[in-house]
Amino acid sequence: MRITTRGRYALRATLALAKLGKDGSPVSINTLSETEAISSVFLEQIFFRLRKAGIVSSVRGPGGGFSFARPLNELSVKAILDAAGEDLGITFCDRHAETCGQIDSCISHKIWGDLTEIVNTYFSGLTLASIIEKNDPAEENEAS
Repeated sequence: MRITTRGRYALRATLALAKLGKDGSPVSINTLSETEAISSVFLEQIFFRLRKAGIVSSVRGPGGGFSFARPLNELSVKAILDAAGEDLGITFCDRHAETCGQIDSCISHKIWGDLTEIVNTYFSGLTLASIIEKNDPAEENEAS
């Protein structure tokens, strides 16, 4: 498994959107670009994929931008990475099992398959809401 720049930036940008658009107001690509130091052209490509996957919605015109199409507690890291086109398979054989002549007898494939399942389960259970909640400095100060 290798998370590409597109996948990493998709996660960073959605977390920035979650923080900047807390009140549900749209956030522009330019604002996200400046906040995260990511090319606005690259972010447009990423947000096209996220919108197509139903993760974000967009508003055109002045004051427009992107907001989430669903509550943050329903948006998993896996959904974002999937929308960005990331493959969370651990090994090459995960993606090409149908062409491997040893797939049924390969003990190591079963190990990698188990690990792929663990990674997918972890990312499926990790929501934007849980990440924001865990890393919100305001909540840490209140707990002190």
